[in-house]
Amino acid sequence: MKFTLGIEEEYQVIDPETRELVSHDQKIVVEAEKVLGEQVKAEMHQAVVEVGTNICQDITDARQQIKHLRQSISNIANDLGFNIAAAGTHPFSKWETQLLTPNPRYDEIINELQDTARSNLIFGLHVHVGIADRDLALHISNAMRYFLPHIYALSSNSPFWEGRNTGFKSFRSKVFDKFPRTGIPGIFDNYAQYQNYVDTLVKTRCIDNPKKIWWDIRIHPTYPTIEVRICDVPMTYEETLSIAALIQALVVKLYKLKCQNLNFIIYHRALINENKWRASRYGLGGKMIDFGKQTEVATTVLMEELLDFIDDVVDELGSRNEVENVRQMLKKGTGADRQLEVYEETKDLTKVVDYIKEQTILGL
Repeated sequence: MKFTLGIEEEYQVIDPETRELVSHDQKIVVEAEKVLGEQVKAEMHQAVVEVGTNICQDITDARQQIKHLRQSISNIANDLGFNIAAAGTHPFSKWETQLLTPNPRYDEIINELQDTARSNLIFGLHVHVGIADRDLALHISNAMRYFLPHIYALSSNSPFWEGRNTGFKSFRSKVFDKFPRTGIPGIFDNYAQYQNYVDTLVKTRCIDNPKKIWWDIRIHPTYPTIEVRICDVPMTYEETLSIAALIQALVVKLYKLKCQNLNFIIYHRALINENKWRASRYGLGGKMIDFGKQTEVATTVLMEELLDFIDDVVDELGSRNEVENVRQMLKKGTGADRQLEVYEETKDLTKVVDYIKEQTILGL
Protein backbone atom coordinates (compact mmCIF):
# COMPACT_ATOMS: atom_id res chain seq x y z
CA MET A 1 0.00 0.00 0.00
CA LYS A 2 1.25 3.47 -0.91
CA PHE A 3 0.73 6.00 1.87
CA THR A 4 0.87 9.19 -0.20
CA LEU A 5 0.94 12.63 1.38
CA GLY A 6 -0.89 15.90 0.84
CA ILE A 7 -0.17 19.11 2.74
CA GLU A 8 -2.27 22.28 3.02
CA GLU A 9 -0.99 25.47 4.65
CA GLU A 10 -2.79 28.74 5.38
CA TYR A 11 -0.69 31.93 5.35
CA GLN A 12 -1.29 35.40 6.72
CA VAL A 13 -1.13 38.35 4.32
CA ILE A 14 0.76 41.18 6.00
CA ASP A 15 1.11 44.90 5.31
CA PRO A 16 4.92 45.46 5.37
CA GLU A 17 4.54 48.93 6.97
CA THR A 18 2.00 48.35 9.74
CA ARG A 19 2.55 44.56 10.07
CA GLU A 20 -1.24 44.26 10.29
CA LEU A 21 -3.22 41.60 8.49
CA VAL A 22 -4.43 43.17 5.27
CA SER A 23 -6.83 42.29 2.46
CA HIS A 24 -5.02 41.38 -0.75
CA ASP A 25 -8.36 41.47 -2.60
CA GLN A 26 -7.42 38.02 -4.01
CA LYS A 27 -4.64 39.60 -6.10
CA ILE A 28 -2.14 37.05 -4.77
CA VAL A 29 -4.47 34.19 -5.69
CA VAL A 30 -5.10 35.58 -9.20
CA GLU A 31 -1.35 35.88 -9.88
CA ALA A 32 -0.46 32.58 -8.19
CA GLU A 33 -3.08 30.65 -10.18
CA LYS A 34 -1.13 31.48 -13.34
CA VAL A 35 1.81 29.38 -12.10
CA LEU A 36 0.28 27.12 -9.43
CA GLY A 37 -3.18 26.46 -10.86
CA GLU A 38 -5.52 24.88 -8.32
CA GLN A 39 -2.77 24.60 -5.71
CA VAL A 40 -3.68 28.04 -4.38
CA LYS A 41 -7.06 29.27 -3.23
CA ALA A 42 -8.85 32.10 -1.49
CA GLU A 43 -10.29 31.73 2.00
CA MET A 44 -13.22 33.30 3.83
CA HIS A 45 -11.07 36.15 5.15
CA GLN A 46 -9.27 38.25 2.54
CA ALA A 47 -6.08 38.31 4.61
CA VAL A 48 -5.58 34.56 4.11
CA VAL A 49 -4.01 32.58 1.28
CA GLU A 50 -4.22 28.78 1.28
CA VAL A 51 -1.90 26.48 -0.63
CA GLY A 52 -2.05 22.73 -1.12
CA THR A 53 0.42 20.30 -2.62
CA ASN A 54 -0.53 17.85 -5.31
CA ILE A 55 -0.42 14.20 -4.23
CA CYS A 56 3.12 13.61 -2.91
CA GLN A 57 4.57 10.14 -3.43
CA ASP A 58 6.84 10.51 -0.38
CA ILE A 59 8.31 13.10 1.98
CA THR A 60 11.02 14.08 -0.56
CA ASP A 61 8.29 14.97 -3.06
CA ALA A 62 6.44 16.84 -0.30
CA ARG A 63 9.61 18.79 0.54
CA GLN A 64 10.03 20.01 -3.04
CA GLN A 65 6.37 20.94 -3.35
CA ILE A 66 5.93 22.78 -0.05
CA LYS A 67 9.17 24.73 -0.58
CA HIS A 68 8.02 25.69 -4.07
CA LEU A 69 4.59 26.76 -2.81
CA ARG A 70 5.93 28.89 0.06
CA GLN A 71 8.56 30.48 -2.16
CA SER A 72 6.11 31.20 -4.98
CA ILE A 73 3.47 32.76 -2.72
CA SER A 74 6.10 34.80 -0.87
CA ASN A 75 7.58 36.15 -4.12
CA ILE A 76 4.17 36.96 -5.62
CA ALA A 77 3.05 38.64 -2.38
CA ASN A 78 6.26 40.72 -2.27
CA ASP A 79 5.82 41.78 -5.91
CA LEU A 80 2.32 43.00 -5.06
CA GLY A 81 3.51 44.92 -1.99
CA PHE A 82 2.62 42.36 0.68
CA ASN A 83 4.44 39.85 2.89
CA ILE A 84 3.29 36.43 4.07
CA ALA A 85 3.62 34.99 7.56
CA ALA A 86 3.01 31.49 8.97
CA ALA A 87 1.51 31.42 12.47
CA GLY A 88 -1.77 30.10 13.87
CA THR A 89 -3.00 33.58 14.81
CA HIS A 90 -1.83 37.12 14.08
CA PRO A 91 -0.27 38.72 17.18
CA PHE A 92 -2.40 41.88 17.22
CA SER A 93 -4.78 42.33 14.27
CA LYS A 94 -8.47 42.48 15.17
CA TRP A 95 -10.92 40.20 13.37
CA GLU A 96 -13.63 42.89 13.40
CA THR A 97 -11.71 44.98 10.85
CA GLN A 98 -11.02 42.16 8.39
CA LEU A 99 -12.74 42.00 5.01
CA LEU A 100 -14.55 38.83 3.97
CA THR A 101 -14.38 37.18 0.55
CA PRO A 102 -17.65 37.47 -1.42
CA ASN A 103 -18.61 33.90 -2.27
CA PRO A 104 -21.97 32.08 -1.99
CA ARG A 105 -20.41 29.27 0.08
CA TYR A 106 -18.81 31.70 2.55
CA ASP A 107 -21.96 33.87 2.65
CA GLU A 108 -23.95 30.81 3.64
CA ILE A 109 -21.50 29.84 6.41
CA ILE A 110 -21.46 33.42 7.77
CA ASN A 111 -25.26 33.57 7.63
CA GLU A 112 -25.47 30.38 9.69
CA LEU A 113 -22.55 30.80 12.09
CA GLN A 114 -22.51 34.61 12.40
CA ASP A 115 -19.70 36.00 14.61
CA THR A 116 -18.19 32.56 15.18
CA ALA A 117 -17.38 32.55 11.44
CA ARG A 118 -16.41 36.22 11.21
CA SER A 119 -14.01 35.86 14.15
CA ASN A 120 -12.46 32.65 12.83
CA LEU A 121 -9.25 34.43 11.81
CA ILE A 122 -6.94 31.46 12.24
CA PHE A 123 -4.31 29.66 10.17
CA GLY A 124 -3.84 25.91 10.15
CA LEU A 125 -1.92 23.01 8.68
CA HIS A 126 -3.83 20.04 7.27
CA VAL A 127 -2.00 16.81 6.47
CA HIS A 128 -3.54 14.07 4.30
CA VAL A 129 -2.29 10.48 4.22
CA GLY A 130 -3.58 8.36 1.33
CA ILE A 131 -5.58 5.29 2.31
CA ALA A 132 -8.34 4.10 0.00
CA ASP A 133 -10.11 1.54 2.22
CA ARG A 134 -12.65 3.57 4.23
CA ASP A 135 -13.12 1.00 6.99
CA LEU A 136 -9.37 0.66 7.43
CA ALA A 137 -9.00 4.45 7.45
CA LEU A 138 -11.63 4.70 10.18
CA HIS A 139 -9.96 1.98 12.26
CA ILE A 140 -6.63 3.86 12.07
CA SER A 141 -8.31 7.23 12.79
CA ASN A 142 -9.90 5.84 15.95
CA ALA A 143 -6.45 4.88 17.25
CA MET A 144 -4.72 8.05 16.03
CA ARG A 145 -7.00 10.23 18.14
CA TYR A 146 -4.82 9.40 21.16
CA PHE A 147 -1.77 10.98 19.50
CA LEU A 148 -3.45 14.17 18.26
CA PRO A 149 -2.57 16.23 21.38
CA HIS A 150 1.09 15.22 21.01
CA ILE A 151 1.15 16.42 17.39
CA TYR A 152 -0.81 19.54 18.32
CA ALA A 153 1.66 20.48 21.09
CA LEU A 154 4.51 20.17 18.60
CA SER A 155 2.74 22.53 16.16
CA SER A 156 1.69 25.14 18.76
CA ASN A 157 2.27 28.54 17.16
CA SER A 158 -0.47 30.95 18.28
CA PRO A 159 0.19 32.48 21.72
CA PHE A 160 -1.18 35.95 20.90
CA TRP A 161 -4.71 37.10 20.06
CA GLU A 162 -5.79 40.67 19.32
CA GLY A 163 -2.73 42.18 21.00
CA ARG A 164 -2.74 40.04 24.14
CA ASN A 165 -0.52 37.26 25.38
CA THR A 166 -3.29 34.72 25.91
CA GLY A 167 -1.27 32.44 28.23
CA PHE A 168 -1.86 29.63 25.73
CA LYS A 169 0.77 28.16 23.43
CA SER A 170 -2.01 27.59 20.89
CA PHE A 171 -4.99 29.89 21.16
CA ARG A 172 -6.07 29.00 17.62
CA SER A 173 -8.10 25.98 18.73
CA LYS A 174 -9.88 28.10 21.37
CA VAL A 175 -11.09 30.33 18.54
CA PHE A 176 -12.11 27.38 16.38
CA ASP A 177 -13.88 25.57 19.25
CA LYS A 178 -16.80 27.97 18.76
CA PHE A 179 -17.64 26.19 15.49
CA PRO A 180 -19.95 23.17 15.58
CA ARG A 181 -18.55 19.71 14.73
CA THR A 182 -14.96 20.51 15.74
CA GLY A 183 -12.44 18.97 18.13
CA ILE A 184 -11.57 15.34 18.82
CA PRO A 185 -14.17 13.07 17.16
CA GLY A 186 -15.94 10.22 18.87
CA ILE A 187 -15.43 6.59 17.91
CA PHE A 188 -17.21 4.90 15.01
CA ASP A 189 -17.21 1.10 14.79
CA ASN A 190 -17.14 1.08 10.99
CA TYR A 191 -17.56 3.33 7.99
CA ALA A 192 -21.23 2.43 7.53
CA GLN A 193 -21.93 3.74 11.03
CA TYR A 194 -20.06 6.96 10.24
CA GLN A 195 -21.90 7.30 6.91
CA ASN A 196 -25.20 6.89 8.75
CA TYR A 197 -24.18 9.75 11.06
CA VAL A 198 -23.37 11.98 8.05
CA ASP A 199 -26.61 11.02 6.31
CA THR A 200 -28.60 11.92 9.42
CA LEU A 201 -26.97 15.36 9.60
CA VAL A 202 -27.68 16.01 5.91
CA LYS A 203 -31.25 14.72 6.16
CA THR A 204 -32.00 16.94 9.16
CA ARG A 205 -30.35 19.97 7.51
CA CYS A 206 -27.60 20.32 10.11
CA ILE A 207 -25.18 20.30 7.17
CA ASP A 208 -25.56 20.24 3.40
CA ASN A 209 -22.33 18.32 2.80
CA PRO A 210 -19.77 16.35 4.86
CA LYS A 211 -17.08 19.04 4.43
CA LYS A 212 -18.84 20.88 7.24
CA ILE A 213 -17.57 18.27 9.68
CA TRP A 214 -14.43 20.06 10.87
CA TRP A 215 -12.97 17.55 13.33
CA ASP A 216 -9.29 17.39 14.29
CA ILE A 217 -9.07 14.18 12.27
CA ARG A 218 -11.52 12.99 9.64
CA ILE A 219 -11.93 10.64 6.73
CA HIS A 220 -11.90 13.17 3.92
CA PRO A 221 -15.32 13.36 2.23
CA THR A 222 -13.94 13.31 -1.32
CA TYR A 223 -10.25 12.32 -1.27
CA PRO A 224 -9.23 8.76 -0.28
CA THR A 225 -7.30 10.10 2.72
CA ILE A 226 -7.14 10.44 6.47
CA GLU A 227 -6.89 14.19 7.13
CA VAL A 228 -5.30 15.52 10.33
CA ARG A 229 -6.52 19.07 10.93
CA ILE A 230 -5.48 19.82 14.54
CA CYS A 231 -2.21 21.69 13.85
CA ASP A 232 -1.38 25.39 13.85
CA VAL A 233 0.45 26.27 10.65
CA PRO A 234 4.14 25.95 11.61
CA MET A 235 6.52 28.87 11.16
CA THR A 236 9.12 27.08 9.04
CA TYR A 237 8.65 24.69 6.16
CA GLU A 238 11.01 22.24 7.92
CA GLU A 239 8.62 22.09 10.89
CA THR A 240 5.72 21.44 8.51
CA LEU A 241 7.62 18.56 6.90
CA SER A 242 8.53 17.03 10.26
CA ILE A 243 4.92 17.12 11.44
CA ALA A 244 3.71 15.66 8.12
CA ALA A 245 6.33 12.88 8.32
CA LEU A 246 5.30 12.11 11.90
CA ILE A 247 1.63 11.84 10.91
CA GLN A 248 2.43 9.63 7.90
CA ALA A 249 4.61 7.34 10.03
CA LEU A 250 1.88 7.03 12.65
CA VAL A 251 -0.66 5.95 10.03
CA VAL A 252 1.76 3.34 8.68
CA LYS A 253 2.66 2.06 12.17
CA LEU A 254 -1.00 1.62 13.14
CA TYR A 255 -1.69 -0.06 9.79
CA LYS A 256 1.13 -2.56 10.44
CA LEU A 257 -0.20 -3.33 13.92
CA LYS A 258 -3.62 -4.03 12.40
CA CYS A 259 -2.01 -6.39 9.86
CA GLN A 260 -0.46 -8.30 12.77
CA ASN A 261 -3.83 -8.50 14.55
CA LEU A 262 -2.54 -6.06 17.16
CA ASN A 263 -4.67 -3.13 18.18
CA PHE A 264 -3.70 0.13 19.82
CA ILE A 265 -5.97 0.86 22.79
CA ILE A 266 -8.86 3.13 21.83
CA TYR A 267 -9.38 5.87 24.41
CA HIS A 268 -12.52 7.88 25.10
CA ARG A 269 -12.79 11.37 23.66
CA ALA A 270 -13.27 12.82 27.17
CA LEU A 271 -9.81 11.58 28.18
CA ILE A 272 -8.08 12.68 24.99
CA ASN A 273 -9.63 16.14 25.44
CA GLU A 274 -7.78 16.49 28.74
CA ASN A 275 -4.50 16.11 26.84
CA LYS A 276 -5.66 18.43 24.06
CA TRP A 277 -6.39 21.12 26.65
CA ARG A 278 -2.90 20.72 28.12
CA ALA A 279 -1.31 20.83 24.66
CA SER A 280 -3.19 24.05 23.89
CA ARG A 281 -2.26 25.66 27.20
CA TYR A 282 1.35 24.52 27.67
CA GLY A 283 2.57 23.28 24.26
CA LEU A 284 5.67 21.14 24.77
CA GLY A 285 6.38 22.81 28.12
CA GLY A 286 3.81 20.98 30.21
CA LYS A 287 2.73 17.48 31.13
CA MET A 288 0.15 15.21 29.56
CA ILE A 289 -1.55 12.12 30.88
CA ASP A 290 -0.12 8.71 30.08
CA PHE A 291 -3.40 6.80 30.13
CA GLY A 292 -1.67 3.43 30.28
CA LYS A 293 0.23 4.34 33.45
CA GLN A 294 -2.54 6.70 34.63
CA THR A 295 -0.02 9.35 35.58
CA GLU A 296 1.24 12.73 34.38
CA VAL A 297 4.35 12.65 32.20
CA ALA A 298 6.33 15.53 30.69
CA THR A 299 5.08 16.12 27.14
CA THR A 300 8.67 16.01 25.82
CA VAL A 301 9.08 12.51 27.31
CA LEU A 302 5.84 11.37 25.65
CA MET A 303 7.11 12.82 22.37
CA GLU A 304 10.31 10.76 22.68
CA GLU A 305 8.15 7.68 23.30
CA LEU A 306 6.13 8.52 20.18
CA LEU A 307 9.36 8.75 18.14
CA ASP A 308 10.39 5.33 19.48
CA PHE A 309 6.94 3.92 18.65
CA ILE A 310 7.21 4.85 14.95
CA ASP A 311 10.95 4.25 14.59
CA ASP A 312 10.63 0.94 12.74
CA VAL A 313 8.68 2.47 9.82
CA VAL A 314 10.48 5.76 9.10
CA ASP A 315 13.34 4.30 7.04
CA GLU A 316 11.03 2.52 4.61
CA LEU A 317 9.13 5.81 4.25
CA GLY A 318 12.38 7.67 3.59
CA SER A 319 11.56 10.21 6.29
CA ARG A 320 14.32 9.57 8.86
CA ASN A 321 15.74 13.12 8.53
CA GLU A 322 12.36 14.81 8.89
CA VAL A 323 11.35 12.67 11.87
CA GLU A 324 14.75 13.14 13.55
CA ASN A 325 14.22 16.90 13.20
CA VAL A 326 11.37 16.54 15.72
CA ARG A 327 14.11 16.11 18.35
CA GLN A 328 15.56 19.48 17.30
CA MET A 329 12.07 20.99 17.60
CA LEU A 330 11.83 19.62 21.15
CA LYS A 331 15.13 21.35 21.98
CA LYS A 332 14.60 24.73 20.32
CA GLY A 333 10.92 25.05 21.22
CA THR A 334 7.80 25.47 19.13
CA GLY A 335 6.80 28.52 17.12
CA ALA A 336 4.85 29.71 20.17
CA ASP A 337 7.92 29.44 22.42
CA ARG A 338 9.98 31.44 19.95
CA GLN A 339 7.30 34.11 19.46
CA LEU A 340 7.14 34.56 23.23
CA GLU A 341 10.94 34.81 23.48
CA VAL A 342 10.97 37.62 20.92
CA TYR A 343 8.19 39.40 22.79
CA GLU A 344 9.99 39.02 26.15
CA GLU A 345 13.12 40.58 24.62
CA THR A 346 11.42 43.42 22.72
CA LYS A 347 7.98 43.95 24.32
CA ASP A 348 6.95 44.81 20.75
CA LEU A 349 4.41 42.73 18.81
CA THR A 350 5.49 44.23 15.48
CA LYS A 351 8.92 42.66 16.14
CA VAL A 352 7.14 39.34 16.70
CA VAL A 353 5.47 39.70 13.28
CA ASP A 354 8.85 40.52 11.72
CA TYR A 355 10.31 37.37 13.29
CA ILE A 356 7.42 35.21 11.98
CA LYS A 357 7.88 36.67 8.48
CA GLU A 358 11.63 35.87 8.54
CA GLN A 359 11.01 32.31 9.75
CA THR A 360 8.29 31.73 7.13
CA ILE A 361 10.83 32.02 4.31
CA LEU A 362 13.81 30.61 6.23
CA GLY A 363 15.80 28.17 4.13
CA LEU A 364 13.76 28.69 0.96
